[in-house]
Amino acid sequence: MVTHLDGPSLARLRLAISPASEVTSWLRAALSRFGHPVHGDPGPAARAALRHPDVALVAELVTPPGGLGYTPDLLTPKPPLGPLDAAFEQQLAATAATPADEVAVQVNERFPTGGIPARIRTSVEDGTLARRVTNGLRHFWRAALAEQWPAVRTTLEAELAVRATTMATTGVGSMLNSLHPKVGWTGSSLTIDSSYRIITALTGAELVLAPSALAWPQVSTQLCDEGNAVLVYPVGAGPAEPRRADRLGDLVGASRAAILADLDVPRSTGQLSERHRLAPATVSYHLGVLLRSGLVVRTRDRHSVLYRRSDHGDGLVGCRGRQEPTRSAIRRNTAWVGDPGSGT
Repeated sequence: MVTHLDGPSLARLRLAISPASEVTSWLRAALSRFGHPVHGDPGPAARAALRHPDVALVAELVTPPGGLGYTPDLLTPKPPLGPLDAAFEQQLAATAATPADEVAVQVNERFPTGGIPARIRTSVEDGTLARRVTNGLRHFWRAALAEQWPAVRTTLEAELAVRATTMATTGVGSMLNSLHPKVGWTGSSLTIDSSYRIITALTGAELVLAPSALAWPQVSTQLCDEGNAVLVYPVGAGPAEPRRADRLGDLVGASRAAILADLDVPRSTGQLSERHRLAPATVSYHLGVLLRSGLVVRTRDRHSVLYRRSDHGDGLVGCRGRQEPTRSAIRRNTAWVGDPGSGT
C-alpha cells in the first residue's frame, strides 16, 4: 500500500492516542481462543461482555483474529485534538453520528462477497447500527478495559514521547521509518507492506499516527478517507534500538546484545527474527545462550513461546522499571467505575 503525502499533509501529521482503537483491539483478542499474543487471556469479564447484544454486533464487524479484511472505520474514528480524558467519548460521538448511507457502504466493504449477518443487516436497514455499535463499544470498555486504562495509557504516553523526540532530533522521515518494519517513508510517500495493492493520496489532510499497546503485531490503516486518516502501529514493533546494546557488544556479541536489549517486552523467536533481520535458527541459538546464562526467561502462552529479560538481564542492560502494563494488570477485569475517558 502506498500513500502519497503532499507538503500540507506532512505539516499536519500528528501523534495521538486512540482509545477506540485500543478497545477494538482488546475486543478482537477476546474473540480469539488464543487470547492476546503478548498479554494473554483478556479474562472472564471481557468474554462475558461479548454476550451483550450490542457488543456482539461489534464483534461481527471486526476482522476475525488472525484474519485479513476490512474493519469498518466507524469503529475507530480519528483521535480528536484536545485532552485525552475526553477522547473516547468524542470518538464514540463520531461513531454515533456516522451517516446511515456511510454505515451501509462500510458494512458492504466488510462483507464484500455478501453474507451479511442477519442482525447487522437488520440494524443497517432500520438505521440503528451506528447507535448500537456506539453502545457496544462503550459497554465493552466499561466491562473489560476501563480499569486497566491508566496502565495502558502510561505505555502509550511514553511511546508518544519517544516518537516526538525522534521527530524533533532526526526529522519526520526518520520517525516514520522507525514505526514498524512494514512501514517506510520514501521522501514523498508512506509505504505499508500489506496484502492490499492500493495507491492513495492525502492532499492537505491530517494524518494521525496512533500507537497501540493492544493491537500487536498488526499495523492497521485508514488512509482512503482524507477526513479520517489514521495509521495505528503496535508499540515496540519498530526496528530495535542498537544504542542500548552498544556497551554489551564486547561482552556477549553484537547480535546477542541487540536481542537482549530488545527484550523489555515479551517477544517470540519469529518477532525477533523479523525485527533484527536474523534467521530464526540464529535467533534461537542466541536465545538459548541468554536463557542458560539467566539473562532471559521463557514463558509459554498458549501456542506461543515468549522470551523476556530477567532481572539479571535488566541489570546488565541498565534498565529499571518497565513502563508497559504488566500482563497481570491487563488481565484484571472487573466492573467499570468512573469516567470512561480517564479510566478512574
